[in-house]
Amino acid sequence: MILIIQVCAVITAQGQQFYFKGKRGKDAMPFLQVKNLIIIPLYLNDKGPFNFILDTGVGPLIITDPGLIDSIGIKVSRSIKISGLGSGNEIDAYISNDVSAQLGKSYIDNIPTAILKQDIFGLSNYLGTKIYGLLGYYFFKSFIVELRYSTKKLLFKEPYSAGKIKGERIPIEISAYKPYANISIENPEYGLVEIKTLIDNGASHAISLERLHEKPFPVPRASIKANLGVGMSGPIDGSIGRVSALRIGSFTLKRVLASYPQYDDVAAKIFLKDRNGNLGADILSRFNVIFDYADNSMYLRKNGQFNRPFEHDMSGIEVYMEDGKIRRYFISRIEPGSPADNAGILVDDEIMTINFSPVATTKLDDIGHLFKSVEGKTIILTIRRNDEMIVKVFKLKQRI
Repeated sequence: MILIIQVCAVITAQGQQFYFKGKRGKDAMPFLQVKNLIIIPLYLNDKGPFNFILDTGVGPLIITDPGLIDSIGIKVSRSIKISGLGSGNEIDAYISNDVSAQLGKSYIDNIPTAILKQDIFGLSNYLGTKIYGLLGYYFFKSFIVELRYSTKKLLFKEPYSAGKIKGERIPIEISAYKPYANISIENPEYGLVEIKTLIDNGASHAISLERLHEKPFPVPRASIKANLGVGMSGPIDGSIGRVSALRIGSFTLKRVLASYPQYDDVAAKIFLKDRNGNLGADILSRFNVIFDYADNSMYLRKNGQFNRPFEHDMSGIEVYMEDGKIRRYFISRIEPGSPADNAGILVDDEIMTINFSPVATTKLDDIGHLFKSVEGKTIILTIRRNDEMIVKVFKLKQRI
């Protein structure tokens, strides 16, 4: 699953921002990276830490686990309807200005917060670790923020700090609390075009192409139908293909995986009409990235992952985890015509072993890496179906 976490809600309070106490002017901390997403420990109302996704694609603090309302004593002011990407309708949420937060040695008082009445994302199941929500704009606007993907380290300091920022500067525009940049892409179907994209490290894909000249973005002939993830309003269907080249600043990446969501699920629901797409973490994680919102700047430095191939899942299996005394992995989706589909694997099958190794001690991210590892690799699954143990064998196959 490609996680696409975007919210089209307006909960504004420009004055709030994170700050350091005393004479401190900077901080650094490790982060957990799963499916290209950055997970950080956030304290709320002096309780925690709680795992949150650090996400340039959201404005207010989003709490996806409504259980926090009671456990940390949040006072909600009213209910609202939130619209977002996906095939569903608006969802119900509470808003609050009663939440204080701490990340590392930085603090914010009364951060604008939306609390979902129901955890519609199921992020914990699809990332294999408990997730409570998303933190975005109010952190990034407060500091110069470096996402050092190479060492899985988050560094942040006061804006206008002395010292030259390393990396190639990419101009960004902050609109509706989110950063945008112009990039160019090239494909035989439409040649070389410059497009405006949301810079969204909270989307695990490489790039999503939504509209071109006010019409659905042309889908390349070599593409497959796919579930592209989940937005605030539900599942996002579409196609996955490739672009021949993607250029951002002086950097060029080749044969980049591209998502082409259904127009009505995504492009038709986006308020910013000159936006063409969404540049995600499968691109950004190939750099060490510095955001300086105060200067409308993003800085990029290639890291050791820059040249890794862009690979889509070669099994056709989408897996989610149920966490209890032991981890249990279930199949939530099978791509039609995929190796897993041809092997007779079904939705709701429980995976017991992979290549004869029990999965109870395996991380969900490691299963994902295995399923996109090497074309032709043999995968042997022991699955449980209706209390019967069944062995299924298939070979990974690149379908794009």
